[in-house]
Amino acid sequence: MEQKLKVGIIGATGYVGQRFITLLSDHPWFEIAALCASPRSAGKTYEEAVEGRWKLDIPCPESVKKMVVFGTDNIEEYCSKIDFTFCAVDMKKDEIRALEEKIAKFECPVVSNNSANRWTEDVPMIIPEINADHAQLIEAQKKRLGTKRGFIAVKPNCSIQSYVPALTPFLKNGIKQISVCTYQAISGAGKTFKDWPEMVGNVIPYIGGEEEKSEKEPLKVWGDFAGDHIELAKNPVISAQCYRVAVQEGHTAAVSVSFENKPSKEEMISVWQNYESEAVKLGLPSAPKHFLQYIEEDNRPQPKLDANFENGMGVSVARLREDNIFDYKFCCLSHNTLRGAAGGGVLTAELLVAKGYIQAK
Repeated sequence: MEQKLKVGIIGATGYVGQRFITLLSDHPWFEIAALCASPRSAGKTYEEAVEGRWKLDIPCPESVKKMVVFGTDNIEEYCSKIDFTFCAVDMKKDEIRALEEKIAKFECPVVSNNSANRWTEDVPMIIPEINADHAQLIEAQKKRLGTKRGFIAVKPNCSIQSYVPALTPFLKNGIKQISVCTYQAISGAGKTFKDWPEMVGNVIPYIGGEEEKSEKEPLKVWGDFAGDHIELAKNPVISAQCYRVAVQEGHTAAVSVSFENKPSKEEMISVWQNYESEAVKLGLPSAPKHFLQYIEEDNRPQPKLDANFENGMGVSVARLREDNIFDYKFCCLSHNTLRGAAGGGVLTAELLVAKGYIQAK
């Protein structure tokens, strides 16, 4: 790309916002041109706004420290500085929906990490390696909004990105039922153990809204483009349980699955090991060369060993075996703030650039 696109980050001071900053500080296609957070951070330099609040184990990039932060109450000026924005803001859902639509109507594309617009009918919810074709929904959305270049695209919930990639290649086998239990890292709540000491050595068997997302969002990702909406997949039936566990980074999923046409174990492992994605074919900078890996060891995958596979953008699968109730059971792992959040958002933006939906003003 001859000239980098100017990008902004809304929610720049939060955990996912910090991830966006580290991923974008030396990106080959994008440069950070503006940062936005709550009005209490407005007018401060980024360094001042995150003082005592930097959560990552890698340092804050020098390039953003002196940037003055915009407030969400000054969004029009913020939009004037950028070609498009990422959004990872901590607000009520109705406020986020209104904010993202307002930004889109300022002719500024939004790639959102938030859940607020995932069920807006004409907003695509994209995992680039799986349903890149859903991007064409943007044209219908722009007609509704009355925009020429402004739109909203979202990424799915971080937890489903641990197991949906492993199941997607077998939709052709007629997946009937899925039972999944996710064991989710505390960074998914924007926390570290310093912030949340009561999580040390602990498990919480409830994450608000997470089970509903895990049971419904895959059906939109696996759905069919229908002009002005996505026709949800009618199958499979999904039952999910979601637990918060004492892990900093990495969501683990224990999956059981039944098929109409049961593949062999050898076929499943071969498919995982040889999966080719459109993201790689398009040459997207953040695309993992190997989206999926199958690990033979019985004690894997582990967050400490495997969450950073392919720079945190790959998905690890292991322990495939026969099940007494379902056909098979296996274990999956993905990095929740990279593949599941900021990294997935950056990859989605790269896809939308490659397909011509995001361009310089």
